[in-house]
Amino acid sequence: MSEAASPAPVIGQRLIITITDIAFGGEGVGRTDQFVVFVPFVVLGEEVEVELTEVKRQFGRAKLIRVVTPSAHRVEPKCRYFGECGGCQYQHIDYPTQLELKHKQIADLFERIGGFPRGVVSPVIPCPQPYNYRNRLMVRSQWNKPEQKLNIGFLRADSRLVVDLDECQIAEPALNEQIRHVRANPPPKGGLKVVVRISPEGWEVPRDSFFQNNFFLLPRLVETVRERLKDSGSKHLVDTYCGVGFFGIEAGDLVESFVGVEIDQQAIKAAKLNAINRGRTNGEFIEGRAEELLPEILRRFDAANTTVLIDPPRTGCPPVGLESLRENRPAQVLYVSCHPATLARDLNVLCADGVFELKNVTPLDMFPQTQHVECVADLRLARNS
Repeated sequence: MSEAASPAPVIGQRLIITITDIAFGGEGVGRTDQFVVFVPFVVLGEEVEVELTEVKRQFGRAKLIRVVTPSAHRVEPKCRYFGECGGCQYQHIDYPTQLELKHKQIADLFERIGGFPRGVVSPVIPCPQPYNYRNRLMVRSQWNKPEQKLNIGFLRADSRLVVDLDECQIAEPALNEQIRHVRANPPPKGGLKVVVRISPEGWEVPRDSFFQNNFFLLPRLVETVRERLKDSGSKHLVDTYCGVGFFGIEAGDLVESFVGVEIDQQAIKAAKLNAINRGRTNGEFIEGRAEELLPEILRRFDAANTTVLIDPPRTGCPPVGLESLRENRPAQVLYVSCHPATLARDLNVLCADGVFELKNVTPLDMFPQTQHVECVADLRLARNS
């Protein structure tokens, strides 16, 4: 007689599982029979006790109850809110292992989503300061009805509720002073958000405009973009989603001319001021949607001598923008992204039918202790295009 099938897992059930992988996003992966369990705040190879909080047909999610056999790479988190606050996923893992983990996750995504060889992904460039690096945070407020008080902090790891806190270990110390100021002068009601930030020295940045969140690794990001642009030999640069003109201004000396495109009117005004302040005279900045203006801009330049740099939001580049790149075929596309999954998806579109070839992906750990990572992808127009 065959053995009876194991009973189906149910919410509230406790299991002992071994973590065999850490998925992109930070959840550990374990199995019981053929049932997959995702659980946060674990390390590869650990044996853990978990309690199921969600059960689907073939997988479930669980919360960590205790670590039965800890990994040698497990460390004590610096933040007393870690595990409750949803801002960080990896404070319990030593930093070299975080870098290896992110490299594997990026390579996995590129292989699975785009069919790209794993070797195209370079090792992750580490941040020289893995804590106290963030220069911008969004502080949320929410009325705590049971305790009759206003919670001020960040979203919890397990819900859309706000965890009340007075400091953040990955923020620069000056930001923690600003958080305490917000707590001392709270918003008039729950639901309001307050952005605290440190302005970059020597740059005009409007309050709501984008700028990179990590000043400590920013020089290496600029260095990577400059190296890839220089290697292409391009004479012209089109900097789309240019914000306050950062990449165009920082790399403008490597080309004869550049154009920055940005929909944020205030950012464009700031970009023009930044170019003047930094003595960059061979470029211009245009207000508008990058995907709509790209064909017209690319017609002004010789495509064989043009690089297009795209640094879109986390959602990626709109399909019309990708199609415009495929149609106009610049010699190089430099794609800067903080979301490897949408990056892999978009590169798959650009490289379809052999139009572009992915030469290299350089990850930079602009967000230590978290699931996030910045990547610079270097695509070249295929020789047979």
